[in-house]
Amino acid sequence: MKNKIKFLIALSFVSIMGSLLLPSSITIPIASAEVYEDLQFLTPVSTISSPQNSNVTNATTTASVPDISKGPPIPSKGYLVEEIRDGLYWITDGVYNTMFLVSDQGVTAIDAPPSIGENYIKAIKEVTDKPIQYVIYSHSHVDHIGAAGSIFPNNVTYIAQEETANLLKEANDTRRPVPTVTFTDHYELNSGNQTLELDYKGVNHEPGNIYIYAPKQKTLMLVDVIFPGWSPFKELGITTHVPGFVKAHDTVLGYDFDTFVGGHLTRLGTSEDVILQKQFVNDLTNASMTANSNFDFGSFAQKYGMTNPWLVIEEYYNAVTNDCTDTMNEKWKDRLGGWEEFMNSHCWKMTESLRVD
Repeated sequence: MKNKIKFLIALSFVSIMGSLLLPSSITIPIASAEVYEDLQFLTPVSTISSPQNSNVTNATTTASVPDISKGPPIPSKGYLVEEIRDGLYWITDGVYNTMFLVSDQGVTAIDAPPSIGENYIKAIKEVTDKPIQYVIYSHSHVDHIGAAGSIFPNNVTYIAQEETANLLKEANDTRRPVPTVTFTDHYELNSGNQTLELDYKGVNHEPGNIYIYAPKQKTLMLVDVIFPGWSPFKELGITTHVPGFVKAHDTVLGYDFDTFVGGHLTRLGTSEDVILQKQFVNDLTNASMTANSNFDFGSFAQKYGMTNPWLVIEEYYNAVTNDCTDTMNEKWKDRLGGWEEFMNSHCWKMTESLRVD
């Protein structure tokens, strides 16, 4: 039973991401639990291989995405590394992405997604033989920094905002070493001929999530807030503070940047992607406000009675959320990748925020 559960979790992830990211001509193999026993949610993409088994049944993906969502193809080695400009590189496996900066003294790595894992080190070695000196955490979540403890040298300096440091101390997770350098609002990292500016402007995705800016390269990184070409992940990127998430769009647009790195999915972004997602969020806010005003909680209490208050609240919430979802689906159909998958969750998150925040 344990192996079966592991198989189903892994297969669900592979199937879902495959349907979102892969061309329709590519097939995803389905095999027995024994074949995929060791698959995990954060297994590096390059290590997931097709079993040579005559009993395998192929299921062809049918989901399509708009052109705006498509990024460069991922090589067979499982990752793509490219120079953005002037010694700043990005690496992606098609689901997660991050960046690293090479100076005349060494390398500054940002985050360490487990899905990329050791391929991060391979990518760095492809472009430089300089040592890794610094590791910057964008925030505390394990899906973005969970490989740090296993892939980086023991003598690197870890840098993070103090809220992130506090969360990591509480987590006590060896996969995510506690930062050795912390800051409150602003930190400038100078390494030889390169500079990175780190800013914390309040809670957006989670406490401690920072803006990472390379001024020379005019590149900005903010993780789990902007999803270039795509709808945000579920519940607005599982944000812990919707007002901060909304405000972050204007904060991003206040930077002078040509290239944006968002931490997820298929491609790099530009200011146009930020403007488009800001429009999405504005429409979501308006649809949520309208939906909240369209339904009276008292009428649900009268209809169902208050013997089971949770039933009344759930029916009320469902009506409001579905109203918002219908409005947003009609307005945003096929304009962003994954527009339909998480729309209901976005509407739930925003309508609830407008009720309580």
